[in-house]
Amino acid sequence: MKKIAIVYDFDKTLCTKDMQEYSLIPSLGYSKASDFWDEVTEVAVRNEMDSISAYLYLLAKKFREAGQPLRKEYFYDKGKDIVLFEGVDTWFKRINDYGRKAGFLVEHYIISSGMREIIKSTSIADEFKRIYACRYYYDETHTATWPAQVVNYTAKTQYIFRINKQVLDVNDDADLNKYVPQTERPIPFERMIYIADGLTDVPCMRLVKEYGGKSIAVYSSNNAVAKSLKDVGRVNYIAKADYSSGSEMEQIVQSILDHMKADEVLKKYEEK
Repeated sequence: MKKIAIVYDFDKTLCTKDMQEYSLIPSLGYSKASDFWDEVTEVAVRNEMDSISAYLYLLAKKFREAGQPLRKEYFYDKGKDIVLFEGVDTWFKRINDYGRKAGFLVEHYIISSGMREIIKSTSIADEFKRIYACRYYYDETHTATWPAQVVNYTAKTQYIFRINKQVLDVNDDADLNKYVPQTERPIPFERMIYIADGLTDVPCMRLVKEYGGKSIAVYSSNNAVAKSLKDVGRVNYIAKADYSSGSEMEQIVQSILDHMKADEVLKKYEEK
């Protein structure tokens, strides 16, 4: 059975806001999450840092200043506070079943600039073949001491190629950079769907779209950003972040799977 990959951002794509804003940032004494992000921007600009690196640095600094060790278990505890969009909890089974009927094995992946431990502690973590996200290196006491993985908006594209070639181990750069003809890659781009909410995902959305896959920009209430991405050709479709049965999102993804099935049938005729 051929594989299809559906790749998701996480924040504002599957959950309703940035994952740090549910309880992580408030636990540092911020009444407004925007104040923390403003400090991140200031640190990044002042030190010519990547914004995600600045975020990881400032978060660890704030915990040190509070005399509170930033431990792996602390992040795992925050997953229970995540609020998922409507229908996400049953989405994966419905799409997997639909894909199977079309003759495909559907695999789901996360590529996020959020914290991997938080995502891994959510109720949907087991639905994903891989979760690529930021994480710290933890010492023998499980205390964060250094960023181990920084996933910014440009770094996200490497994980698209890892999925494409099925070189999923982040330490395997040799196989990732090895030349493999497009027709021999386990999950070709035309059997990939990328779902995300905003500008930081543009490189991935455009990459998947231009190589023959489908990209969907989602929105919660205001569709201005999503519409602008579609208007300039960076995504194929836009949809409200409602994953419930019968929703527009479900109809779009099911139609894409139908289209992929038709493509596979036509390829057989081309090969005659």
